Amino acid sequence: MKDRDIHEVISILEDETSKWTETALTAVAEQTRRDPFRILIGTVLSLRTKDETTAAACERLFALAEEPEAMAALPEESVDRAIYPVGFHATKARNILEICRILVNEYQGIVPDDIDTLITLPGVGRKTANLVVTIGYGKPGICVDVHVHRISNRWGYIATKNPDRSEFALREKLPSEYWIRYNDLLVMYGQNLCKPVSPFCSRCRLSSFCDRVDVGKHR
Repeated sequence: MKDRDIHEVISILEDETSKWTETALTAVAEQTRRDPFRILIGTVLSLRTKDETTAAACERLFALAEEPEAMAALPEESVDRAIYPVGFHATKARNILEICRILVNEYQGIVPDDIDTLITLPGVGRKTANLVVTIGYGKPGICVDVHVHRISNRWGYIATKNPDRSEFALREKLPSEYWIRYNDLLVMYGQNLCKPVSPFCSRCRLSSFCDRVDVGKHR
């Protein structure tokens, strides 16, 4: 894909994804008026977990507590039970409680708004940090998960080996007006059409822009 094509590609993505259900984290953001704390916890829960499972776990956990102080006071067993069956639920329960304690003790219960500080929290990587900064605070950032990494490379827009490298490659070339919504668009596209294995290329309006890097079988 040529660099200049990205504007048309984004326009097509926005049109196509309007047909599909929004991601679980977008739903959390809208329901909580973009509360950085609940976006942070929701993103931690979403790692290695399907959207529908994440959404249900968020609903159960936030019914118990919506703020760091209240959540830090919950027994670990209660948090674990509320978030089950998200992936690695026991580890996430411990990390969530530790995150809450750190927020209360070191940041007056306020979620930091910069990536470098956020990634020092237990279980928080660059994907999570970028989502909190962009969705929670409306600041520039590019969240790169497996869908964003895979599709951006599949198009031939970037050529990288892992999501962290993809983030920095995209920071170099993706126009800044697309940074915040790029993740949401590609996650929905990856979940519904541009599948990891055997993508639906025959139904894809972006096929003329896509180099199909590493695509073997497709539909």
